[in-house]
Amino acid sequence: MNAGNRSLTVWSIGAVLLGTAATLMLWLSPVSAAEVELPLSEGAVQWGFIAAALATGLSSLGAGIAVAAVGSAAIGTLAEKPELLGRALIMVGLAEGIAIYGLIVSILILNRII
Repeated sequence: MNAGNRSLTVWSIGAVLLGTAATLMLWLSPVSAAEVELPLSEGAVQWGFIAAALATGLSSLGAGIAVAAVGSAAIGTLAEKPELLGRALIMVGLAEGIAIYGLIVSILILNRII
């Protein structure tokens, strides 16, 4: 076993142990099992709606800018090397994922305040 494989094995085992420890800590924690209902003031609900709107809007704006940059570069690349279509589509898909992350965050915010 060479040094590169040994290092990868050590990091893999460490990641598995860390993930298992974190899962057990969350699973056995009494705080995660208890539902704590805190009443929210009217101002907190309003700020929650603003935060959800900003999360969706700004992430969509960022995704649009990223897709514009990556998409134009992908078209230029495909004009020269058509065999790179798969890689170009993956890059455009990663740029579009930014908007999905913003939508997920806004759904989590709205679930918390409603």
